[in-house]
Amino acid sequence: MENFYKEKKIYYHDTDCGGVVYYANYLKYMEEAWTDFCLKYGVNLKELAEQGTYFVIAHIEVDYKCSAHYQDVIKIFTYVEKIRRLSVHYSQEIKNAENLLVKAMVIWACVDKDFRPKRLPDIIRSWK
Repeated sequence: MENFYKEKKIYYHDTDCGGVVYYANYLKYMEEAWTDFCLKYGVNLKELAEQGTYFVIAHIEVDYKCSAHYQDVIKIFTYVEKIRRLSVHYSQEIKNAENLLVKAMVIWACVDKDFRPKRLPDIIRSWK
């Protein structure tokens, strides 16, 4: 898979009173980048949900290295690390022009409508 990133400008509503991005917003940015990654590689999460296939974050590790600030432009990079039968393990990095801001390791699990583990759809398994 080719290098994938999503670019985002930091707005005032993303920050605290000091103009620093609120830490939980990085999780939203990573989720947006992951959704765009999926769409780029042919996976429409809304369509899968309508068919009874859902996804949950089973595990996430986040290291905050440096802060982004009001009006910065950041890039959220996404890398698939491994595909398992029921889950995708991926990493993400958020960078501005000069620094690595955030690094995360994520396990994304497939579940059915009752939140029981479910085999990944073939299209996702083909990402290997």
